Amino acid sequence: QVQLVESGGGLVPPGGSLRLSCVLSGSIFSVNTMNWYRQAPGKQRELVAGLTSTGITNYAGSGKDRFSISRDNAKNTVYLQMNSLKPEDTAVYYCNRVRGPLSSWGQGTQVTVSS
Repeated sequence: QVQLVESGGGLVPPGGSLRLSCVLSGSIFSVNTMNWYRQAPGKQRELVAGLTSTGITNYAGSGKDRFSISRDNAKNTVYLQMNSLKPEDTAVYYCNRVRGPLSSWGQGTQVTVSS
């Protein structure tokens, strides 16, 4: 059974940084494309960043110049480094994996940017 477990969310002041982690189990990590999405209250879920198995990155939205996605295949983990956080980055952040037609989601981790 595929499982994704996110961690690293929390409350951070504007301008602060957070690093989210997501551990994948039940699938061969290295062959999956790993993505981070977020969903703010009253808004649709949106792609934040993606990283293919071959190392190609894709950034979307307002975080593209402040966020960085990376992966450690030895630890089955994908990271999202978020810098210069803004109140509008407040959302639940979800980890997603894609392998061909298969897709799985984590339960999400809350990120709140507030003073």
